[in-house]
Amino acid sequence: MRTTVGIIGGGPAGLLLARLLHRAGIDCVVLESRSREYVEHRQRAGMLEQGTVDALHEAGAGERLDAEGLVHHGIELRFDRERHRVDFPSLTGGRTVTIYAQTEIVKDLVALQLAEGPPLLFGAEALAVEKPESASPVVRFRHEGRERTLTCDWVAGCDGFHGISRDVLPAGAGRSYARSYPYAWLGVLAEVAPSCEELIYARSERGFALHSMRSPSVSRLYLQVPEGTDVRDWPDDRIWDELAARFAVDGDWTLQRGPVTAKSVTPMRAFVHEPMRHGRLLLAGDAAHIVPPTGAKGLNLAVSDVRVLARGLEELHRTGDSRILDHYSELCLRRVWQAVRFSDDMTRMLHTRADEDAFDHRTQLARLRRITGSRDAAAELAANYTGLPLPL
Repeated sequence: MRTTVGIIGGGPAGLLLARLLHRAGIDCVVLESRSREYVEHRQRAGMLEQGTVDALHEAGAGERLDAEGLVHHGIELRFDRERHRVDFPSLTGGRTVTIYAQTEIVKDLVALQLAEGPPLLFGAEALAVEKPESASPVVRFRHEGRERTLTCDWVAGCDGFHGISRDVLPAGAGRSYARSYPYAWLGVLAEVAPSCEELIYARSERGFALHSMRSPSVSRLYLQVPEGTDVRDWPDDRIWDELAARFAVDGDWTLQRGPVTAKSVTPMRAFVHEPMRHGRLLLAGDAAHIVPPTGAKGLNLAVSDVRVLARGLEELHRTGDSRILDHYSELCLRRVWQAVRFSDDMTRMLHTRADEDAFDHRTQLARLRRITGSRDAAAELAANYTGLPLPL
């Protein structure tokens, strides 16, 4: 097989890149190791910055998003049994965020891909990327029991943190930065209407809690738990009781309970690899970086990478100008490190530590009081949460 751009990974980043390239008249092939059913039901993030919404519209995947997405105009911060709302439009010149589950984004993009092309191969396991420094890199992959090759002009590694793309880089090709946090998130999906109209970020002495939603009838909730927690130690009643305790406020508010349909524990960590390009192999999304989920940046960073990459490939295709691709890594990493900083700030401000002392407790509260008491500080949070501009 031969194509202009070989895309490893059929998650949101790879699928969106394929759609943007297809609409720009650039041929590509997407290789996804998992089945369609697995990819379409893989639970991940669901908070979309305006730039992500715009990119999905640009890819032709905005119809169901517009009909079913939940537009949010702010978030609520809870601490010391108090409620404080951060209003995004008034602080950012009108920007908002949208709740639309990653599973639905993937379903929309897969349907478009299969209906209009370019090729999307499920069950196609990438084995290696050969000659990435050459003008014609080759992706070796296994599909339907046969080993095959895909010769490309460019390879886009969109295969996530555990994919092969980053492993292709030779020893000494760049540097990785990593941080692990001493806690994790216990996440649950529940068949119950959300108890709030906007996301709630709660900091209590018992730990952090987040109330989100997937739809008007499905709630998504998270609890800070110790690193290495076994989900079997958390029966449903214990989860609901702990959520109610951490969300508790003085005033009239009740956490609605319902059947829990899914549970999982997610470690908290950050990782960035620099640079994001080696020869004609370009990394995007989780293949290059991950952030703690507190800032809701993972999916949005992947989309911003893809938008820069698609624009660079389109510019090269139309005019022969390679300047965007030449500076792809530098352009993306500016935004990546700002998102890492923001996510780290949010994580440290809202989570408690087992070894936390009174000084830590008071400084956390001081950070929260600064945001809720200063328009400038609230505007800084709102600007980062709704999404910084593309670096182009």
